Amino acid sequence: MSGGWLGSTTILFLALVTVAPVRAENPASEWTRLPDAELTFTAPDGQIGVEQYSRKKDDDDLVYQFWTFDQKHQNGTLLNPGEDSDLAGYPAGFRFTHDSQWLVRMQKLGGGYHTLFLYRRAGDRFSPATPKPLGDMAWDYFFSQPVARKVHRTSRDSDSLNHKQVHLLQGMDDNYAGIGKRWPDSRYIALTLSFDSQGEDRPRPWITGWRCAFDTKTGQFSIPVDFARHNAKALEFPDRSRR
Repeated sequence: MSGGWLGSTTILFLALVTVAPVRAENPASEWTRLPDAELTFTAPDGQIGVEQYSRKKDDDDLVYQFWTFDQKHQNGTLLNPGEDSDLAGYPAGFRFTHDSQWLVRMQKLGGGYHTLFLYRRAGDRFSPATPKPLGDMAWDYFFSQPVARKVHRTSRDSDSLNHKQVHLLQGMDDNYAGIGKRWPDSRYIALTLSFDSQGEDRPRPWITGWRCAFDTKTGQFSIPVDFARHNAKALEFPDRSRR
């Protein structure tokens, strides 16, 4: 009696496995892969790659999807589900950290605007590592600093800044050793922030290349001492005589 029960259970289990295979994710048929080799990126460990796909919307504008795949082109992961052309209207650049565990998406937003997204690796997949774009978090941090008072802005209206841009500081691939850092492998990501006052009736101060560092372990921003010295020169004034 018990042997028959076990046999039936085994058959049922095998049947369920047979009819419910794991299906790999892939871009839908209306998405076309961008063939440009410069728009395909591979992790330093060679195990994961990023591909970019596009399709036309009803108004003929293009929107893009960004996918990661393993070496066998299986286990696809869509990095930006639900994004429209406001966030994914252009191809993106990507940079992996030295240990291949973090991925930064460098996203043009159009009209002189640029932001960053951060993704964390788990096995052969990447998922968002922050609750909102890393670039938005960097601006929140900027507006928490004393320098923001000189700009006469608040974080509440930071979206109105002209040509607001956040970029990676060059050197993430070697943990910024080129600028004298001895940081733990892939722990910190250094960013630069810029905006200008072009087109404003009453020009305000602007910044060019203001620096900060994001700690991937704690999720906090900081300003190293040498960055602080650089930042003292990053603030520009329309009329320096008014400083």
